[in-house]
Amino acid sequence: QVQLDESGGGLVQPGGSLRLSCAASGAIRRISAMGWYRQPPGKQRELVATITDGGYTNYADSVQGRFTISRDNAKNMVYLQMNSLKPDDAAVYYCKASVVVTTSPIRRDYWGQGTQVTVSS
Repeated sequence: QVQLDESGGGLVQPGGSLRLSCAASGAIRRISAMGWYRQPPGKQRELVATITDGGYTNYADSVQGRFTISRDNAKNMVYLQMNSLKPDDAAVYYCKASVVVTTSPIRRDYWGQGTQVTVSS
């Protein structure tokens, strides 16, 4: 019913920048929180940043001051601007959205398929 499509990943040198985008589509009535998570190789998935529909943001300590999450409610999109990238930031980045669909009053979480970010010289 709902699809999340991420884009913007790739290879970047340490100190570089990338901007991830995630577009939500489908039978969407309302999206509350949206966020980015990442899963480094051999590790568990972890929170990177979240943003409410009102614009309240939350960041992992490891990215505070380097990453910025934003969203466009009219387009059902969320973005992650990543600056000063470090090798430790390398991971598969996943978009998540908490969605109420048009056919049910129950809110549930949806995930994208992930986009690879590689930080290497």
